Amino acid sequence: MTSLVIGGTGFLGGEIVRQLLERGKRVRVLCRKKPTADFVNGAEIFLGSIAGSVAEKEILRKAFQDVETVYHTASLPSISVHWKPFYETNIVGTQNVLDVCKETGVRKLIYTSSASVSFNCQPQINIDETLPYPKKFIAHYPRSKSAAEKLVLESSQSHSLLTCAIRPHLIIGKKDRHLLPRLFNRARTNRLFRVGGGTNVIDIIFVENAALGHLLAAEALTDKNSPVNGSVYFLSQGQPVNCWDWINEVLTMKGLPKVRRSISFSAAWRIGQCLETGYKLLRLQGEPVMTRFLAAQLALPHYLNISKARRDLGYEPLISMDEGMKQLSESMTDM
Repeated sequence: MTSLVIGGTGFLGGEIVRQLLERGKRVRVLCRKKPTADFVNGAEIFLGSIAGSVAEKEILRKAFQDVETVYHTASLPSISVHWKPFYETNIVGTQNVLDVCKETGVRKLIYTSSASVSFNCQPQINIDETLPYPKKFIAHYPRSKSAAEKLVLESSQSHSLLTCAIRPHLIIGKKDRHLLPRLFNRARTNRLFRVGGGTNVIDIIFVENAALGHLLAAEALTDKNSPVNGSVYFLSQGQPVNCWDWINEVLTMKGLPKVRRSISFSAAWRIGQCLETGYKLLRLQGEPVMTRFLAAQLALPHYLNISKARRDLGYEPLISMDEGMKQLSESMTDM
């Protein structure tokens, strides 16, 4: 049977496609535009998106024919203050995926969630999956991802579809076109400030390991009674790093100066709050340079206990921290 990767030309989705093909699997990719990257060679391509229109469901129905496993990696990752795009892509799009999985007889759905769905803007030390969602979200991305995650997990109890959600934290790697390029751009334009005291410890994960976790989840998701069915899993390197030491290491690899200027967490929080209000009132597009959520992510310690993934999925990092950083250093000219 075929495995389908929604968002299979993206950073994580592309690595899932590569690993599936490497294992000799039949792979189909659903993406928004014709891919140019060679990592999808050997995969069947369907063009379309997962936005919340009726027409998109028709595309999904065609793409899902004779598919056993769907990896849903596509989402809108942003710190924008406008709700509608998050709702349409992350929630309605995911509901469409669930509906069509059930219509077409897809057996397994592996959903890419986010560790941010449980981030409550407080220090989080070695947290596990028993931590509840925050009572109130201050950013639309984790709010929408948590709502989509709930839809996915609830479906495991009410239908023959088997589901689980994977929560990676800060996916990085040599083909990153999102996180590190944004960091480098801020450094080049003199807009990068350390937030807080610079001692906060966080988790990261190399994209190869994040993709491996998805494949292991699909393999372990055998039937309704599997502990993986309806479960969530944190994924990381299992080796937390000092946030700002790591950022400085990456900047040095790129030949950029280390972060010299700093701002307190409380000041960054207030600035973020003011910018969020201004963007909403003036209906400004794009992203504020600072938000309350971003300030908390940059200033507070937050790292994960991945014992559950190790136990249920047999997860161990494929790429070590040392090897991942070496590969990252070698790829800097492409970023």
